[in-house]
Amino acid sequence: MERTEIEQLGEFGLIRRLTKDIKHQQLSTLLGVGDDAAVLDAGDRKVVVSTDMLCEGIHFDLAYMPLKHLGYKAVTVNLSDICAMNALPTQITVSIALSSRFSVEAADELYSGIHKACEVYGVDLIGGDTTSSKAGLVISVTALGLVDSESVVSRSGAKTNDLLVVSGELGSAYMGLQVLEREKEVFKAAPTAQPDLSDHTGLLERQLKPEARVDVIKEMADLGLKPTSMIDISDGLASEVLHLCTASRCGVKVFEEKLPIEEHTYETARVFNLDPTLCVLSGGEDYELLFTIDQSDYDKVHNHPKLTIIGHMTEDAKEQTLITRNGMHTPLTAQGWDGIVAGQQSEQGN
Repeated sequence: MERTEIEQLGEFGLIRRLTKDIKHQQLSTLLGVGDDAAVLDAGDRKVVVSTDMLCEGIHFDLAYMPLKHLGYKAVTVNLSDICAMNALPTQITVSIALSSRFSVEAADELYSGIHKACEVYGVDLIGGDTTSSKAGLVISVTALGLVDSESVVSRSGAKTNDLLVVSGELGSAYMGLQVLEREKEVFKAAPTAQPDLSDHTGLLERQLKPEARVDVIKEMADLGLKPTSMIDISDGLASEVLHLCTASRCGVKVFEEKLPIEEHTYETARVFNLDPTLCVLSGGEDYELLFTIDQSDYDKVHNHPKLTIIGHMTEDAKEQTLITRNGMHTPLTAQGWDGIVAGQQSEQGN
């Protein structure tokens, strides 16, 4: 493929190239790319806004992260935050900083993933910014969503005896990362080696191309189920559980035997000499939804194929307990990922 240097197009030429095919899908998008700001019509509903930044070498490694997947993931992790407020995502803005080693074609590939995510989730790309960088690639996405005023859910509404529920299964994204990191080290030692990742397709997809659980938000609405508190799982289950406890001033009991982990994730953790439960509690990047519900809603989630009850909230805010399979009570501690610490460690390593 022929390489086109970004300076040949210039900032505005690149912006026009990356945004020329944008088509709005939301009636609430009154004005999008092309002006200083977007104009949205919210009517009687609430607008929910969230921003996340992804930095090369901190949040992703281009040694194994394809640019198209990176663009897709940059969008979905932000949409997950919108879902955590019980809202449905509607628009995004995307800002990128590119170093000179990235070509126009590389930017095209990144944006192809961004556009794909917009298509899949029915959201509009309505603006952003593009600039240069001296330190690799930086992506900042702001996501917006809409929710009825009475349906907004925050982290602070959990009550004593509320049930603790999680969507999907946990730990697979973390194990996907372990597989990728292992193959990266193999490549360093033997650059001609051809990795066989066919046994880990599911794990790799959860790491490289996570999905936002918009489907769960829609299904809860259909069930007439409104969580009392909610958060998405980006930094590990334990960390997010403790966030709910802190915001709601409650304690919690989590049951190890109830944690949803797929068999392949469990077996792969064992191969890597890792504790599967620790991978679930501290792995992160699952982007599932963790929420609490009133006990009166038990029948709405019991035996639901996408939801698992893993514990309940307690009155004592200091009681943050994991009950192991053998009945032992152990403190629930957060060992999840910290972007600031990771960045400092990366600098020290260089």
